[in-house]
Amino acid sequence: METSEEVNAKKSTLDRAQALQLARQASMVYAARGKKVVAINMKKDKPDDETLAKLIVGPTGNLRAPTLRVGKTLLVGFNQEMYDELLA
Repeated sequence: METSEEVNAKKSTLDRAQALQLARQASMVYAARGKKVVAINMKKDKPDDETLAKLIVGPTGNLRAPTLRVGKTLLVGFNQEMYDELLA
């Protein structure tokens, strides 16, 4: 059984380096911006830091919210269809 933890992003922000480290621990990263969703297989695609940061780091320089980590999958940003498909 997977454990669940909720963290308030306003009180506990992750900077660029921490966000990249979190993403590198995942097998898959899904980044949503509006209706567009980018899926990255971290083992196969091996994105560089700049490419990955453009997807998961916001204009403040911190990890974008909302972010969910489910097992080895990281979901960044909000897209209802992505959530329905990946969390159903």
